[in-house]
Amino acid sequence: MDRKRVGFIGLGNMGGRMARRLVGAGIAVRGHDSDPARAAAAGAEPAATIREVMEYADVVMLSLPDSKAVESVAEGPGGVLEHCRQGQIVIDLSTAAVSSTVRLHARFAGRGVRYVDAGISGGAAAAEKGALTLMVGGDTGAIEAVGWAFEPISAKVVTMGGSGAGHATKLLNNFLNAVSLAATAEVMVAGKKAGLDLHRLLDVINSSSGVNFASLNRFPFIVDGNYLEGGLTSKLMSKDVVLYVDMVRELGVASLNAAGPVASFGLATALGYGDQISNRVVDAIGDVSGGVRLQSI
Repeated sequence: MDRKRVGFIGLGNMGGRMARRLVGAGIAVRGHDSDPARAAAAGAEPAATIREVMEYADVVMLSLPDSKAVESVAEGPGGVLEHCRQGQIVIDLSTAAVSSTVRLHARFAGRGVRYVDAGISGGAAAAEKGALTLMVGGDTGAIEAVGWAFEPISAKVVTMGGSGAGHATKLLNNFLNAVSLAATAEVMVAGKKAGLDLHRLLDVINSSSGVNFASLNRFPFIVDGNYLEGGLTSKLMSKDVVLYVDMVRELGVASLNAAGPVASFGLATALGYGDQISNRVVDAIGDVSGGVRLQSI
């Protein structure tokens, strides 16, 4: 296996940052995206087709928005399955439905290709710094074999189990992220309307039982008007919550807490914040609560 080359398909908000980290680590990257300009922007050699990517490297990474996109790239005409070869390893860094991942794993295995699902967490900021957390599923030997490719993009890699285990873990984590962000946004709007000093409110929350990732890492900035632009959008957050609901339904687990984030990020999308960072959910809740903004204007 040539450890100096990676093929990369999907060079958007996260994929472009990860590809840039690989290039910065001295790994040659050939990239393909629906927007041809993104490959060069990431420092990768542009590939006009998926075939060019598959011919280039033994390790190919996918970073796509959802299972529909992954399936199109993998199974569509001129796609990854059509042009893969025995011995390659395909790493799916997307947020995808577990059932789809397991099915694709079997299809690739039939071609002698190992398919690894690697959920990622940390957002754009962690991708920029190479500090993502990777939760990985698939063949242990394949995961060990691509450790060199994970190193430039991650601070932590956890092998979760067989095919689909990485993507299942990602959906569980993202659901908790959605719940805490939506709930904290609601609390902060209520705190503003109650006339509380929001910095002091956060100080109490972060020293008490209500502490969570959003209260620690997002709202100290948001209350001063910095929404930390560039991360997961409300539309994508909604998509992730729906994937979680579908997964737990298939598992036979009651989903009693999904209504909150489904409503919150659906509201954000309906009010025009869908393509902006999901932190803007606080403005959507503020809009329907009397036009509240956390920051002083």
